[in-house]
Amino acid sequence: MESAIARLESILFSPNPRRAGLARGSLYLAGAAAAALLVAVAGPIYALALALIILAALLILRDMRWGFTALLAVVALLPFAALPFKLGFTPTFLDVALLSLFFVWIMRIATRRQPALVGTGLGGAVLLFLALLVLAFANGLRFGFPTVTTVRNVAELALAVLLFFLVVNALRKEADLYFVAKVIMLGGAAAAAIAVVFYVIPQAWTVRILDALGSFNYPGGYGALRFIEDSTDNPMRAIGTMVDPNVLGGFMILVAALTAPQLVSRQPLFHRAWIALFLALEALALYLTYSRGSLVGLGVALLVIGLLRYRRLLFVAVFAVALLLLLPPAQAYVAHFIEGVQLQDRATLMRLGEYRDAIGLIGRYPWLGVGFSGSPDADLYVGVSNLYLLIAEEMGVVGLAGFLLVVVVFLGSLWWAWRTLLSLGDGPTGAPSNARLEALLLGLGAAVTGVMVGGLLDHYLFNLVYPHMSVFFWLLLGLGMCAVILVRERAHPCPEIS
Repeated sequence: MESAIARLESILFSPNPRRAGLARGSLYLAGAAAAALLVAVAGPIYALALALIILAALLILRDMRWGFTALLAVVALLPFAALPFKLGFTPTFLDVALLSLFFVWIMRIATRRQPALVGTGLGGAVLLFLALLVLAFANGLRFGFPTVTTVRNVAELALAVLLFFLVVNALRKEADLYFVAKVIMLGGAAAAAIAVVFYVIPQAWTVRILDALGSFNYPGGYGALRFIEDSTDNPMRAIGTMVDPNVLGGFMILVAALTAPQLVSRQPLFHRAWIALFLALEALALYLTYSRGSLVGLGVALLVIGLLRYRRLLFVAVFAVALLLLLPPAQAYVAHFIEGVQLQDRATLMRLGEYRDAIGLIGRYPWLGVGFSGSPDADLYVGVSNLYLLIAEEMGVVGLAGFLLVVVVFLGSLWWAWRTLLSLGDGPTGAPSNARLEALLLGLGAAVTGVMVGGLLDHYLFNLVYPHMSVFFWLLLGLGMCAVILVRERAHPCPEIS
């Protein structure tokens, strides 16, 4: 294939102008004819989608950073979009982006273009969790045969976990790490902007936009809109293209916590004015979700950053909260929050019932759980608005222990890297970019801490219905370990060979 591509390039860029012009003209005519035929057969929307997929594939083949860009764009903007055909199941944009990234990485390994694979201190814990995930799925076969959708969703979850190793080995350069971090920040700001726009425009317009996305199997209609306690008499909750307000809130925890240190860092990845705009959009989008768990999670994330390093960020957070409380829906928001704390509203009471039932199910199947095909007992069900109880339901306390081990080792690794980076200082060993790397370490640690707190009231990180959140979470873990590797290399640089 490489020889064929080289021959084509030699023809297209031939020193003979006539030959090169004839080749390019033929290529343009063939492309135009193919595009016209595709529009005639499939229609303009599908034709445009296919053209974008082909363009994305070519870019990914040239540079894996474009693969991460495509993946993160899908996660942030169109996480539930699917292709308009079936292959036994309906492939989603997320499936295509994820599999394309893995395909290119495997091809790079096969053609020896990938440098030697590296491991991290977290890799063993991740492999253990992946093995427990497979074991839990196999154990669940005793209680019921899974549907095609369940198998697909579990496979997506396993791919999300494996993405950790791809990230660690693909993003070996500091520039690549910062590139992906920038894409995440831009994607988070775009997702927040969409959520705010969908919230402030008339509901009919929002429904019309979602219905237009129905060509790609996106949920639409007025039933897609969400309200507090599912009552149209209460304020609407922001969803953006995330479908669920709590999922949007969890996504905002991750991107806002990652972005926040850039506001006060000596070397931000963007101009501070842009960072301030990103954070304002993300805070407003999270506020409009009325997700109390996400609000507390982001508060804890900002508190961690402020207490560890950037005290000024605490004042910014207090000012932002005071500003948000001046918005028109503030009174309803405060009342909703207080009702949750006092265990008075219907949503909180339903959660308490879910917790009771989940503890009952875990008590019957404590070690390996019931798998992913549902409860084997008619009087109990699988599903609870708590990340940890949901993992224990499906994977047992052994699986939950494996997940907690991953999180603890990750945060411990980031803590070591941050302390080591501080000890390097700004001397000959510590380059000025230490400040940039430090902000990224703190942001990643705060993001994971915040979403773990948010997981006490939500389950989006392990819910098979929201695979994009699992993909995003494990990608962030991979980014964190890439940063740890860079710190280790700075602390113990390899001696130069003269």
